[in-house]
Amino acid sequence: MAEMQGLMERLEQAVVRLELLSAGSHRPPGDCGEVNNVNGGVAAPVEAFDKLMNSVVAEFLKNSRILAGDVETHAEMVHSAFQAQRAFLLMASRYQQPQEGPLASTAPTLSAFSPGPGLPPPPPPPPPPGPPPLFGTEGRKEEPSPSRSALFAQLNQGEAITKGLRHVTDDQKTYKNPGLRAQGGQTRSPTKSHTPSPTSPTSYPLQKHAPVFELEGKKWRVEYQEDRNDLMITDAELKQVAYIFKCNKSTLQMKGKINSITIDNCKKFGLVFDSVVGIVEVINAKDIYIQVMGKVPTISINKTEGCHIYLSEDALDCEIVSAKSSEMNILIPQDGDYREFPVPEQFKTTWDGSKLVTEPAEILA
Repeated sequence: MAEMQGLMERLEQAVVRLELLSAGSHRPPGDCGEVNNVNGGVAAPVEAFDKLMNSVVAEFLKNSRILAGDVETHAEMVHSAFQAQRAFLLMASRYQQPQEGPLASTAPTLSAFSPGPGLPPPPPPPPPPGPPPLFGTEGRKEEPSPSRSALFAQLNQGEAITKGLRHVTDDQKTYKNPGLRAQGGQTRSPTKSHTPSPTSPTSYPLQKHAPVFELEGKKWRVEYQEDRNDLMITDAELKQVAYIFKCNKSTLQMKGKINSITIDNCKKFGLVFDSVVGIVEVINAKDIYIQVMGKVPTISINKTEGCHIYLSEDALDCEIVSAKSSEMNILIPQDGDYREFPVPEQFKTTWDGSKLVTEPAEILA
């Protein structure tokens, strides 16, 4: 703050000195007097500078005084600088332009008064502050990208932009050619070669995992089995669990009594087991076949398409819990064969006056 005050005092002193130099006569401000014995009135540079002072600078001073504080102090410094500049213009307008000869001869002498390499020239006065931008990017000119420029050039064509479009005949239209619908509705252009672009994504074959069939602690891991119908666990124990993951077109047979079994992300998979004391879970699977030889208290089916469960005589009290699944069938042994019963997929919910009642919806044929 002290530095700003000192700078302001120096500017005021400069203004006073320039006004004293220009006050050689009692002419009104802006009057350039006689130059070459001709009375020119108000000099054009001074008149133009006065217009700037009375418009932009005056508005700047008015707004800055409203804000007060450091802004007002800074504005007064700028005002003093403008007054010093006006006094300089006024004094310069009263003298003739010197010839180049004398100035050129005195240039080496005047160079001694230059600031030198160690002293940088004073910075120019800051421009008057305008109203603050609504957003951070307002007022900043954005350079258009080449792609945007090309897009605008195409849009400026107007109706001429359609001249580059290729005519599509009836045999290439999907809705008029049933054969194209069977092919996915895609046709190749007869006039354009279809070479793969270097930037087009490349399809890579799915990475195949090594099959897993092992007992890890108390957990049987059966994973990534493909086309295997000879998988068998002969010594399952009550404290063990089985996790079957991403097996395809395979069958697993389990001997003994196990705690629980989980079938996750399998397709066309068959499971035959003796007994489970906990639960059998089927998750995110498709076309699953399960045969219970002994007992199981609960079978859970979740997010599965197609699940067929063959129950034994001892497992008829099993509870089937299903959610977000379809094509579920329970096969019950009767007279040496199995009778199929579909699990409902649609339900009807009604209000009985005190609570909601949900029951399977009857599908009329």
